[in-house]
Order: sequence, then C-alpha cells, then structure tokens
Amino acid sequence: MLDRVATNLEHYMNLLATRQKLVASNIANADTPGYKTKDIDFQFEFMSLAQKAAPSTAGKPNVIEAQGLETKNDGNNVDMDRESRMLAENALRFSLASTLARGQIKTIRNAIQEGR
Repeated sequence: MLDRVATNLEHYMNLLATRQKLVASNIANADTPGYKTKDIDFQFEFMSLAQKAAPSTAGKPNVIEAQGLETKNDGNNVDMDRESRMLAENALRFSLASTLARGQIKTIRNAIQEGR
C-alpha cells in the first residue's frame, strides 16, 4: 500500500514539475509574437498515470495549447495573471505533496525502528 501511495506521489510531483516548466516558458514568451500558452490537462494526466501498472510505462505528459485565452494583436495569448496564479497553485500543490511524502517516509522509518 505504501508503495502505491509513494508511486502516485511521485507521478503527481513529476506532473507538477512539468507544469512548472511550462508556466516558466509561458512567462518567458509573454512578449513573443504568435506564442500560444502551453499547459497540460493535469487531472487527465494524473488519472492516466495512476492507472498504469509501473512507472516505467509512464510517458511524458501531453502538452496542449491552453484554451479560452484572449489573443492579443500580435497573436500572443499569454495572460500574466493566469500564469502567476498557476505558479502559486503549483507551489501549494508541491508543498502538500512533499509534506505527504515526508509523512510516508516517517511512517516507514518508525516501522523500521520499532522492529529493531
């Protein structure tokens, strides 16, 4: 059971890292004419990874163009408010996931120490 939880946390944190890179790229290209905001379908990717049997079968998440964003005259659709919100949301999610991972490690460590 712990292995499954740890594997799901690993997948979750990997998705967060991928999304963080995409958000950083979006911010870096905020003034690039014609640039389209990129993202991943986070919930779909997490659920599809969670259903796979082993981490070795997990591929890279599918990068999509973010929908519903207003396009400026130069063809760029990066919304800095959205990207700032995504950075903050990602930081909170990563903090929560790392706290859960530390809790799992602590549980295993306690079980090992009690078995001595």
